[in-house]
Amino acid sequence: MKKLKYISHYPQAVQQQVQALIEANKLEQYLLNKYPLSHNYTNDKSLFMYVQDMKNEYMKKTAPLSKAVYDGKINVIHNALGTHHFISRVQGGKLKAKNEIRVASLFKNTPEEFLQMIVVHELAHFKEKEHNKAFYKLCEHMFREYHQVEFDLRVYLTHIELEGKIASWNQ
Repeated sequence: MKKLKYISHYPQAVQQQVQALIEANKLEQYLLNKYPLSHNYTNDKSLFMYVQDMKNEYMKKTAPLSKAVYDGKINVIHNALGTHHFISRVQGGKLKAKNEIRVASLFKNTPEEFLQMIVVHELAHFKEKEHNKAFYKLCEHMFREYHQVEFDLRVYLTHIELEGKIASWNQ
């Protein structure tokens, strides 16, 4: 069985199910059946509004969001899905903080559930810096299916690594 690095920490039985889909050449079809449509947040302005709406719904008391953009420099396969930045600057006698979220450009044409999972993950870092129990509880509060979608996103990354191409979702 080939090492499946994105799902290597999942139980052996789960890895075997994914391996069976790979061997049957049905991994992409599994994803397209489960998530048939891509989202419409394909530019930075629409992404910012999407993130801002989610932040306002679940995290009203956190510092304002200054920026949410797609970033073509984020290398999904070797680095991250998205990043969050806390930038502190001195302006006059005050310390100003800015919160930024950057999402890998790969996610411009994926199902909304994948984008939502990434945004929820990055927003949760505004309150919880570490990946601990409180962090994942907050993620689940903002997106009930967080863990399942995270798994499916890992399956998608496995597909990209094995096939060398992204899946083609319909709009």
